[in-house]
Amino acid sequence: MTQLPDNARFSHVTDWVFDLDNTLYPHHSNLFSQIDVRMTAYVSELLSLPRDEARKLQKELYREYGTTLAGLIQRHGIDSDDFLQKVHDIDYTWLVPDPTLGAAIHQLPGRKFIFTNGNRSHAERAARQLGILDHFDDIFDIVAAELTPKPARQTYERFAALHAVTGPKAVMFEDLARNLTVPKALGMTTVLVVPRNFEPTFSEIWEKDENYEDDVDFVTDDLGSFLAAIVEKA
Repeated sequence: MTQLPDNARFSHVTDWVFDLDNTLYPHHSNLFSQIDVRMTAYVSELLSLPRDEARKLQKELYREYGTTLAGLIQRHGIDSDDFLQKVHDIDYTWLVPDPTLGAAIHQLPGRKFIFTNGNRSHAERAARQLGILDHFDDIFDIVAAELTPKPARQTYERFAALHAVTGPKAVMFEDLARNLTVPKALGMTTVLVVPRNFEPTFSEIWEKDENYEDDVDFVTDDLGSFLAAIVEKA
């Protein structure tokens, strides 16, 4: 599944931008499942719904608004800080430190950013558990995005303006192809990170993202090896 990086497509890159969930840590770690369960529980408690109805509504909000949080704010005016604190109260020891990934990120030339629809605290704890936090220049989270999640164009533009990121000199790594459409339009090189030994049945998200395949330049199921190959060729 992993495509070897074309060195000519990365030799000019000065800004390396990474999504967090299921991108910097692998899909098979299943960490996001804890967050998913807590979001369902939050919706259930907020609206006094049975779990199955709460989960159905949660996914409806995600599809319509980009994140469950954005949907709950729009429809129910919830406190974003309360939501973010509760859904990210999870066990980060599920993540296994990744020295190969850390070494590769450290050696990448230029600046490195985490760009996530989660909050900064979640990103810091996950990256720290992976052993890669110190390799990043900054984290752009949902609060910095003024609670407007990817794939909204204004969120990418806000990130780019804040950090003076020029599209043609940047690359974006994501696990959702739909979140690569705007980066591609801004001139970024785009890399889709898929589950290890990927099969379509493993991810309903992938099946819904088929229309965005033209926005993907490279696909990998092993981010660490992909980055190591870039560093090796540099």
